[in-house]
Amino acid sequence: MKPAPFAYYRPATLEDAAARLADGADEGAMILAGGQSLVPMMALRVAYPSELIDLNTVPGLDTPRVEGNTLVIPALVRHATFHTPDPAFGPTGDLMASVVRHIAHHPIRQRGTFCGSLAHADPSSEWALTATTLGAELELLSVRGTRRIPIADWIDGAMSTTREPDEILTAAHLPLIPPGSLSGFYEVSRRAGDFALGMALVVLGMDGDRIGEASIGLGGIEEIPRRIPEAEAALQGQPATPESFATAAQAAMDAVDPMSDATTPASYRRDLAGTVIRRALAQAATRLPAPV
Repeated sequence: MKPAPFAYYRPATLEDAAARLADGADEGAMILAGGQSLVPMMALRVAYPSELIDLNTVPGLDTPRVEGNTLVIPALVRHATFHTPDPAFGPTGDLMASVVRHIAHHPIRQRGTFCGSLAHADPSSEWALTATTLGAELELLSVRGTRRIPIADWIDGAMSTTREPDEILTAAHLPLIPPGSLSGFYEVSRRAGDFALGMALVVLGMDGDRIGEASIGLGGIEEIPRRIPEAEAALQGQPATPESFATAAQAAMDAVDPMSDATTPASYRRDLAGTVIRRALAQAATRLPAPV
């Protein structure tokens, strides 16, 4: 199939894009950044915008930067930007590099964008899980001005967000992982590049040989990615051992409300939640300093 007819506009600035979107939002105007989800949906007539407003002509949106203790990721930063860890990003750069290789395939990562993934809000989005686990804030622009929204208030269902039709997601602000933190990511999919059936991202702050703070997120298991506070609480004050990891995994399995579809029952996803958490924690534990 081919897309339905649409108009095409190339703004010079974000303000220009916001004004154009405000004029056309009621008729179905949409923003184009990477297009790796939107364009196939248009070809299948799942999405049929009246107009595409292409941000790729707006300068200064393709480079992430550090501001204080935050990694700022503007709207045109491609997945591939994170293939090689940037020393300026510290442990966060290492984490992003470990996650990005699981996103689709290499050509898609050259074009798809971090913010576009958050806007698409697929339950199996690796970047949505990353933003959720790290506690990101999102920056939105409209003709009414800018606003910031916590990631926890952004996704309100599978492929659904709280963005207003005339708003542009201009940047994501990710808190940097503190030095000395341990992180791990594990994903299960039927084939490399397929949508994940389940994935876990963990960040551990160590207090000596014990876990001081833990952030544990699950994606692909429920309709939205989220942190699992029951699993985090199970780890606090515990040693980083297979036994404590198993306890946290069981806490997560008890807490989740898994999705179900024709090929993957909820019972499978519940078990998978425990598996991906255990393996993400085990990966994080490989970064523990060797005992003296």
